[in-house]
Order: sequence, then structure tokens, then C-alpha cells
Amino acid sequence: MAGVQDRVALVTGGAQGIGAAVARRLAADGAKVGVLDLNQDAARAVAEQITAAGGQAIGLGADVCKRDQVQAAVDNLVETFGGLHVLVNNAGVLRDNLLFKMTDDDWTLVMEVHLRGAFLCSQIAQKHMVAAKYGRIVSMSSTSALGNRGQANYSTAKAGLQGLTKTLAIELGPFGVTANAIAPGFIETAMTKATAERIGTTIEAMREATASAVPVRRGGVPEDIANTVAFFAGEESGYVTGQVIYVDGGRGLI
Repeated sequence: MAGVQDRVALVTGGAQGIGAAVARRLAADGAKVGVLDLNQDAARAVAEQITAAGGQAIGLGADVCKRDQVQAAVDNLVETFGGLHVLVNNAGVLRDNLLFKMTDDDWTLVMEVHLRGAFLCSQIAQKHMVAAKYGRIVSMSSTSALGNRGQANYSTAKAGLQGLTKTLAIELGPFGVTANAIAPGFIETAMTKATAERIGTTIEAMREATASAVPVRRGGVPEDIANTVAFFAGEESGYVTGQVIYVDGGRGLI
């Protein structure tokens, strides 16, 4: 099975949580990985862990909202590893609040990071993919795309990523490039821990509540998302494009 062996992948927001798990999984499967994050030191730390485990990776610093920084990071990655075949749009932020309390800055920052970031990274990366007549773009949506109290900005951005994904699939498909999205439910990360604290609960309580509400009877972990990314990123998924997979333990079934 070819998978991602010897492919070059870029994972945004790769310094922690889901992004770090995705970077490690792709590297373990044989990809050469660019770990990109606003915190370059943290990105380099993940890349060093991958290298120590026998993989190939470099840490890259960039604000995904800024075209020149994304371009420089992609140029660095391509110069180092010789191409770019897989892009994982994972960078994200939370600025949750009820609608009447949400500020302009809360709205704008979430839109910039999730939507402008995915647009810039996809636009810059696709040039290399089209030239190679091969590419995989995987964007991180969320079950919040269906609507979630206190997340008007985040829900809108994550729904927007689904629309972007389907449009990329249409436009880039003729050039050998697929585009798909993953919509995680509860995944235990530093971000969800912060969310739990913000709403006055604990990550343990949130995990237990999720486990009791989904058919698989457990909460999600970053590796669950990394496994799904590995499928979309692999050569074998070439006839799957424009799709959104909800990785939520089956919550939507209840």
C-alpha cells in the first residue's frame, strides 16, 4: 500500500493536540512532514520528536493569516524535501461567547485563522500539487459546523471550511488533487480543556458526558483524527473527494 510513503506533507497548527498527532502519524507512515505553527519553537520541538523516532520533519513558523509568511514556509518546505503533496489545514483558534457578548475582534480573528488561513495555505500549496498532478488537501471542520451555543464565529467558520472543501474538490480534481474535510466531535486536547474550564466544568466531566452520549461509549483522542487524516492523505483515497467525515463516536445517530 502506497499511503503517504515519500510524500511531503504540511500540517498547520501542528505544534500540539490534533495537529501534532497528525504530523506524527503521517511521519510514521513515511511522509516527510513540515510542522507549521505560529509558535515556531513548539513546531520545532514536535519535528525533533518525529526525527528522534526515525521520521523526517522540519518545524516551521508562520501566521497562516499572512500570505508572505505562508509562502516563505512553503518555499522552505519544498526546498528541504523537494515538493508538497499533502496539506492539512488544521490551524485554529477559539473565541467563544454568546452572540450579544461577541466582539468584532472575536469574530474577525476566528474567521481569519480558520478561513483565510485555509484559503491561503490551499492556494499556495495547490501550485505544487497541480504541477505534480497529485495532491491531497484535508481541512479540519467540526461538528460545531451544525451549530453550537456560544460559537457563532467558530460554527460559521467550520461550516465555511466545508464549502471551501467542496469547491476545491471541483476545481482541483481534474489535476489529480482531492479535497476532503474532517469534522471532529469531542476530542480531548488542551483547547477542549480550556473550553471546559471556561464553561465551569472539567475535562474529566466533559469526557464522561461525551462517553455516555455516544454509541462507542468513549471520548475522542487526537489519534482518532490522525487516523482519518491518514486515509484522506493516502494515495488509495484518490476516488474520494469533496467529502466531510464526522468523527464523533456516532453522536449524530442518537
